[in-house]
Amino acid sequence: MTRPNADPFAFLATNEPVAPQRLLSQAQGLPTPHVALVNAGSVNALSGIREAAELGLAHPILIGDEAKIRATAEEISWDISGLRLIHAPHDTAAPTAAALARDGEAQGIMKGQLHTSTFLKGLLPSKAGLRDKGTRCGHVFHITGPQSDRPLLLTDAALNVDPDVATRKACLSHAVALARALGDENPKAGLLAPTEDPIPSIPNTMESAEIAEWAKTALPGAIVQGPMALDLIFSKEAAEAKHYASEVAGDADIMVVPNITSGNALFKIMVLGMGCCAGGIVLGAKVPILLTSRSQKAPDRIASAALGVIAANMGMTG
Repeated sequence: MTRPNADPFAFLATNEPVAPQRLLSQAQGLPTPHVALVNAGSVNALSGIREAAELGLAHPILIGDEAKIRATAEEISWDISGLRLIHAPHDTAAPTAAALARDGEAQGIMKGQLHTSTFLKGLLPSKAGLRDKGTRCGHVFHITGPQSDRPLLLTDAALNVDPDVATRKACLSHAVALARALGDENPKAGLLAPTEDPIPSIPNTMESAEIAEWAKTALPGAIVQGPMALDLIFSKEAAEAKHYASEVAGDADIMVVPNITSGNALFKIMVLGMGCCAGGIVLGAKVPILLTSRSQKAPDRIASAALGVIAANMGMTG
């Protein structure tokens, strides 16, 4: 069979993402945090923190192999002579950043050129001192479409692999706190499942119903509903067609996914297929942790830095 000459993935977006101006304006009106960049020696990592600094979103602290950082800075023509630079190569970089945050010298930590698991292993274990006992961390994506500044907060698509009910409650709590820091006092949250009916043979539907019931008293002011299928979360018309009464349908501010596979796939199709901008942040530690990917573009990195400013200034961490 001869393949057509058409692009096999013609459904992918062709527009470039745009960092939401509303988010940037809010962040730029707040005090600028000191942000420790872990393993700062790559072009992507150093360019990302430079962008943040130039926009007033970070006072950079560069951590990693000093010689490599200086060489890369020269490569991208950035004068770093006035910045704090700490020689802590390889696996020592993340623990060094954790120590700075513990001591109040850094109000945010950004991932540089290292694997996410290595990065987080240096920050999240109890010995790192960045989490209070019993505190669960969660990742939140702030996703905006090409023509809108209104975000969808997606949690957790990057940190917790197969979260239990308690972890999803924590992720929801972090997302509600972030929504309120962004100016939405009564955020609406949908708990993603394959159906809106609680069915014992599909554990996530039962768990979503449990979380929604818990949220009625645990998160006053938030409107939380679940289980909800994706079409119901996104579409009021779908809810009407299914005779599903909902304040959340078609108007969700937050989506809680059951596992990292579904969340990561949803995040990537919104970025790749819809041209959305996605800033990402880990909440629950003493300082916000910015997880930037090598494949993400400048607007995503800028949005992540802006989220870091807002979280650092709103007492949302730890």
